[in-house]
Amino acid sequence: MKTGSRSRGATRKETKDALKPADDRRAGKRKGAPKVDTRKGKKEKKAIKDPNKPKRPPSAFFVFLEDFRKTFKKENPNVKAVSAVGKAGGERWKSLSEAEKAPYEAKAAKRKVEYEKLMAAYLKKQESSSDEDDEGSEKSASEVHDDEQEEDEEEEDEGDNDDNDEE
Repeated sequence: MKTGSRSRGATRKETKDALKPADDRRAGKRKGAPKVDTRKGKKEKKAIKDPNKPKRPPSAFFVFLEDFRKTFKKENPNVKAVSAVGKAGGERWKSLSEAEKAPYEAKAAKRKVEYEKLMAAYLKKQESSSDEDDEGSEKSASEVHDDEQEEDEEEEDEGDNDDNDEE
């Protein structure tokens, strides 16, 4: 019935053989196509941080951790790992009731209000300093330089005319 054509099984087997990796010892290791790194370098990614910018306030959990660290260190003086303190603090935080969490949430809210005031003052200062920079001129430095050259040339031309008038 099937004369002159291959069976499906034969083509599958051939394609599997074609896809098998070559024996690395004989043919040497395969090298893939060179990868192009599309990510930007760390230097380009990170913007320069302003040291005067206020730090974000801690959440209620981190306010809780400040107190918890002290008690944990007293109870476990031999544990030095930060991860152990964090894990124990996380478990303790989960086990607290809403009433027990309330003082920490209140402290966090108070710190957030203070942060928002500091941030508003910081942003006002940033806006005022950027306005002062913009007031100088709308022309770019090259345009200003070109205008100065033109003025200098005009003055030279006028000076030449004055010399001719005197003679």
